[in-house]
Amino acid sequence: MFAGRRRRPFNKRDADLLSLVSPRHGHFRLESGHHSSLWLDLEALFVQPAAVRPFVTRLARALRPHKVAGVCGPLIGGAFLAQMLASALKAEFLFTERVLPGEGDGLYQAQYHLPRAARSRVRDQRLAIVDDAISAGSAVRGTYTELQGHGAEPVVIGALLVLGSAASPYFAERGVPIEAVSRVPFDLWVPAECPLCASGQALVDP
Repeated sequence: MFAGRRRRPFNKRDADLLSLVSPRHGHFRLESGHHSSLWLDLEALFVQPAAVRPFVTRLARALRPHKVAGVCGPLIGGAFLAQMLASALKAEFLFTERVLPGEGDGLYQAQYHLPRAARSRVRDQRLAIVDDAISAGSAVRGTYTELQGHGAEPVVIGALLVLGSAASPYFAERGVPIEAVSRVPFDLWVPAECPLCASGQALVDP
């Protein structure tokens, strides 16, 4: 985390979950286009399913009252989580794939598309959108747009880990709650306001 800001101490659940994703500190550009001082190696999260299963179970309990017919997650980690949750909730499993953005440095450039065979199945369905971790929310925003475009009704966002609050206003404006196992503070800046850029610290390729 960027030095100089006081942080509340992590509780045991936060610490246990963060220990599975090997936090690294530095200067990173996120998929959304924002900069951050923290990077999580999310690829390691589902290597040991038994270790992550208690957190998935907790998230499944939070999602159950929303009565969803399906759970959709962006590849890769969100899809792994969606498959586990779909099994727990006895719901359909869906996923979206990222379409790499074209030229440009704007925020939220990435798009997420459903496989062609799934597009007709989501119409009029109440769905949960889930991801392993949400910071700015690029992947879940892209998935939300895609599902709505095919007539689905996304009614809840779920995550094992919500980093900061940058994603919250977008979904609050649309009346879609975010359920999370853990929420931890997170430094996130648009490039023009990044103090790490201002200090001359080079971006790290994770």
